[in-house]
Amino acid sequence: MTKQQRIILLLLAALNFTAILDFMIMMPLGNFLMPHFNISPRYFSWIVAAYPVSAFFSSISAAFFVDRFDRKKVLLLAYTGFLAGTICCGIAPDAGFLMAARVLTGLFGGLIGAQILSIVADTFQYELRGRAMGAIFTAFSVSSIFGVPFSLYLAKLISWHTPFLFIGIVGIVLIPLIIRFLPPMTRHLENGVADTTRPGTVLIELAKNKAQLLALALSALLMMGHFLIIPFINPYMEFNVGFTKDQTPLIYMVGGICTLFANFVIGRMADKHGKLRIYLISAAASLLPIFLITNMPAIPFYFVLIVFAFWFSFSTGRAIPAQAMISTVVNPEHRGLFMSFNASVQQLFTGLASVLAGLIVYKDETGRIYRYEWVGYLSIAVVASTLLIAYRLARRQGLK
Repeated sequence: MTKQQRIILLLLAALNFTAILDFMIMMPLGNFLMPHFNISPRYFSWIVAAYPVSAFFSSISAAFFVDRFDRKKVLLLAYTGFLAGTICCGIAPDAGFLMAARVLTGLFGGLIGAQILSIVADTFQYELRGRAMGAIFTAFSVSSIFGVPFSLYLAKLISWHTPFLFIGIVGIVLIPLIIRFLPPMTRHLENGVADTTRPGTVLIELAKNKAQLLALALSALLMMGHFLIIPFINPYMEFNVGFTKDQTPLIYMVGGICTLFANFVIGRMADKHGKLRIYLISAAASLLPIFLITNMPAIPFYFVLIVFAFWFSFSTGRAIPAQAMISTVVNPEHRGLFMSFNASVQQLFTGLASVLAGLIVYKDETGRIYRYEWVGYLSIAVVASTLLIAYRLARRQGLK
């Protein structure tokens, strides 16, 4: 890996950190937002879903033209709009304004993930792509280790507005660094843009391509299985299991630390032993922690940390070999288009997961959450279904 490639990875990981933290922090802020605005779990789930649903529409629209432009310019435009929306979240005076701000943030944020993955796939050959994806996904670990706990500390110390303003400030610092050190990303333009960028042709070709359909199904169900249980982790741990607002940030910190190491290990193991094998192991290993989290009684806090450490490690780690396999189903000149589709279905099923969870669970006047175990059973079923999909995708592409 060259020095320039390392710099690119560092910048993309830092940018990904702010994008992931913006989405992640909404869910643990449920402890603050529901009582502050006097809203129900269902309304809160809609606020959480506002970002991914609007991101779905922007991603699916962008899929038809992003491959015509320098990926760097598209990334900068999307990131600037995303930061504007995040700052609007930080100054929201009521729940309606916050909902609108989440929609604005999602419209631009939906373009970011696809561009990051496209740049990584354009920059790194397949044999190194697992390691590169692992580095990008460390943004989730850093968000969990530092971002979420620090943001929750700011929310408790000052107000819930502060975490969004913190993300906006970090993002403003990153923009000139991206302009300076990220080179133009135009390799995909060297052979021109095919006629398949026309919407009708794209959809027809996608419907005919079984490998791409399998890849999109894998992405969609991975995100849905993961985000079914996340929105109500913090309320459940506080109001049901009995932990305080000082303890729950440790869940994300410990889980993030374990994920940081797991990402590097899983990325290297995927390159060495095969993406499919490592995916199947990681996905299967994540099922038991889902059951334990959503059926957790009042138990010692150290046991809770152990369970979440395993869940964070494998649930995040399984995305590394999965994304590496998914990146093989499209040629470089159309990678931005497909990754936009990929990002759009991820966002749609993330939002769907939040809405489903909000429809299933309910709370009483004390804030106690009910039927959370139903959400866990659904999550287990969804994640288990991806084992077969990943196997079929790998066999169709001739991957190990």
